[in-house]
Amino acid sequence: MRIVNARIFNQDKFRMGEVEIENEVIRSVGFYKSDPKRLGSGSIDLGGNYLVPGFIELQINGGFGKDFTSSPKSIWEVARKLPRYGVTTFLPTIITSPYEKIFEAQEILAKGPEKYFIGAEPLGLHLEGPFLNPKKKGTHSKAFMKNPSIDEIDNWRLEKKIRLVTLAPELPNAIKVIKELSRRGIVIGAGHSYATYDEALIGIEAGITYGTHIFNAQTPMNHREPGLPGALLMHSNVTVGIIPDGFHVHPAIVNLVWKLKGHEKITLVTDAIVGLAMPPGNYTFGDFKIIVNEQIARKPDGTISGSILGENEALKNFVDFTKCSIDDAIPTLTSTPAKLLGLENKGYIKDGYIADLVELDGHLEVVKTFISGKIAFLKEK
Repeated sequence: MRIVNARIFNQDKFRMGEVEIENEVIRSVGFYKSDPKRLGSGSIDLGGNYLVPGFIELQINGGFGKDFTSSPKSIWEVARKLPRYGVTTFLPTIITSPYEKIFEAQEILAKGPEKYFIGAEPLGLHLEGPFLNPKKKGTHSKAFMKNPSIDEIDNWRLEKKIRLVTLAPELPNAIKVIKELSRRGIVIGAGHSYATYDEALIGIEAGITYGTHIFNAQTPMNHREPGLPGALLMHSNVTVGIIPDGFHVHPAIVNLVWKLKGHEKITLVTDAIVGLAMPPGNYTFGDFKIIVNEQIARKPDGTISGSILGENEALKNFVDFTKCSIDDAIPTLTSTPAKLLGLENKGYIKDGYIADLVELDGHLEVVKTFISGKIAFLKEK
């Protein structure tokens, strides 16, 4: 199969060209204007639209009426629908809950999808908890929070489908757990934390490489105490996740983070919940009742609870908030999360890479999503 007349995102810029796909991978990428005489019946003509790598989402709690923590078996059902937002790879996020829910989610991923499944790949779990600070619990159950323990993470391994763990580095024994999980190749994110600047730096030196939804559920950044956000922003080895819905973080702060970190150290995340793609109403997120309107999800007390943002909408907002170019924004959903997770075959449009691709129009709306070379989403005309 050949994809032609595309503005291909390659080496941090767009160039006109075509992509040939064979056996689920990219066989070749050529940069030239396609000759109409050579198109053939097996070609897909993008008519000058953008072709970008598939989006990689590091923090999503559910969607389409489903909540991963309440029902881990819904992961594959949501995975089928995520390509409409350009998502080809994601980390299903399990929030603070009994350990049985983590085990169940691990088993669901290990079992794999049903036959003939076409959808986004759940690469592994993002465990957001239970090693969180109750002072910054957000929409997490304090009853299930606990201090980090080496004894309780024996089953947290890459081969057991754990890819990212968010914890509070200031908690007792956190540094030992950070070092051990890092040794196993698991990415450690700092979040839901009341860490001081110095405590955060100790955690970073121990192995934290990610800041989970920066500024949200973290110590405030103050000119006399920069706190966790200050440490995440100042440390050059740390990548930060940010929710660009205009509610979690003010657009001016999104722009500030962009100026400090650049696209190589920012991942856009939606932190989307059960209310994604659903009508306004009342839903359940973990153990909590959530009120969803057309823009945002909140607990009855007003606490923001995840988002109802799609990934391509996050991209559009990021470009709007920062006034950066599309070229600068694309890595925040592609190559940057791929590098953070150590993926060697995703995040770029290159020979030999998995053919996870997204066609975007000039308004950054998703037109087609290809997963392993197969069309997983096609926008209705």
